[in-house]
Formats: sequence, structure tokens, C-alpha cells
Amino acid sequence: MPLETARLLLRPFTEADAADLYEYARDPRVGLPAGWPPHGSVEESLKIIRTVFAAPHTFALTDRSSGKVIGSAGFTGRSRPELPAPNDELGYALSAAFWGRGLMPEAAAELLRYAFEELGLAAVWCSHYADNPRSRRVIEKSGFVFWRGGTVHDDPTGTERPARFYTLTRDEWSRRTKG
Repeated sequence: MPLETARLLLRPFTEADAADLYEYARDPRVGLPAGWPPHGSVEESLKIIRTVFAAPHTFALTDRSSGKVIGSAGFTGRSRPELPAPNDELGYALSAAFWGRGLMPEAAAELLRYAFEELGLAAVWCSHYADNPRSRRVIEKSGFVFWRGGTVHDDPTGTERPARFYTLTRDEWSRRTKG
């Protein structure tokens, strides 16, 4: 089921999206700050579409004016037992060519609506590496509340990096959006 915003169409990935995915996912400025290695080929991007992006509630971010896939966003299927249930993690990536236009907060707003109104989630959580200010700004603009920090993850280079975690409950989202 596609979701729509003023400038984006969020829809399931298709195999035909492999070249567009590779175009932005090969850029180390996109993947490494998010915790995944740059794609090495269109074939690798196709494999990601067939596996990771085939998961439910994972969307290709498509620029409505051009029809080009410029990012990905959706829910990872990972829940946290210490948060209200059901909950899920929001993940996202955007082509560097489209940074600074407010597109990811626009997509996140629609995904949060979808999470709370259609999926019936009680909470959504997300995280960013402490050295990823772009992701932090998306999270802040989307209304998430800082939950905890100091947790480390292994990144694609094998080093550990501090991360910051945020949550948003259905009640917090409702108060924020319905005012």
C-alpha cells in the first residue's frame, strides 16, 4: 500500500529500483553514518531489495516530480521490551543529493501516522550514531524524545560507536499532531 506526502510517494521496492538504490547507496556519506557499508554494485542493491527491503512496512522513497527512488524508510520489525507494546524501530536513508530539503522529516511524519493509525503501534523508537547530526535533526524534527545514550553498536568497519536512542508513544504523537 503506497503512502503519500506532498513531495514523496512511499511504496514497496521493486527489482526495477535497483539502479536508483545503487545510485544513492554507493555513497559512503549515506550508508556509513547509518551503520551499513556502501553498496558495491547494482547486483548488491538488487540483493538488498530482495531481502532487507522485502520486509513488511519498508518503503522506497520516490520523488513525486521525477519518479526516481531517492531513499528508503520504514520499520525494521525490531521491538524493545522496555517500551510500550507493540513497538517498532523506524529506519531511513536518503540520497545525499536530496539532503537539506526537509524530505526525511516529511516522510517520517507520514510513517508515524501510518504506525499509530494503521499499524496500531503503541510506540516507535529510533537511534542514530552520536556522530550523525543529520539523523539527529530528523529525529528531533519528528518529535521523538531522547530515551537513553551511551549504548554502542558495531559499525561496518568493526569499530564501536556511541549511539543515542529516542522514542515516541502514540499519546505523545497524538498530542503533538492533533494539538
